[in-house]
Amino acid sequence: MAGKKVLIAEDSSVIQNLTKKILAIQNYEIASVKNGKQVLAKLEKGPYDIILMDINMPTMDGMECAKKIRASEDPAIKNIPLIAITGNAKNYSMEDFKSAGFNEYLQKPLDFDRLVEFVKEYTES
Repeated sequence: MAGKKVLIAEDSSVIQNLTKKILAIQNYEIASVKNGKQVLAKLEKGPYDIILMDINMPTMDGMECAKKIRASEDPAIKNIPLIAITGNAKNYSMEDFKSAGFNEYLQKPLDFDRLVEFVKEYTES
């Protein structure tokens, strides 16, 4: 598990910092960005083991970003597990998240135990 790379895409600094702290305790390597465009820029420098992505972000939202990741020519990027994080889950169904390319979604306020479970599940398989 040590050295698994997690990318957090979240425009809220509070949620970003909490998520970082909780995952750092688990020995994950963590990078964070504020929007989908920055996610794509990070992926150009190399893949991550999992991406936790807010749906509502400025510049490029999580749904659009997930679709771009899934459309990648690079299998190391195209197949990265994606977890949607949203405060507006009622605006979307699991079908919407799946069709955008997400593996799972977490509703805000975040259940951090569940978040850690998802990260472990998807980075260890």
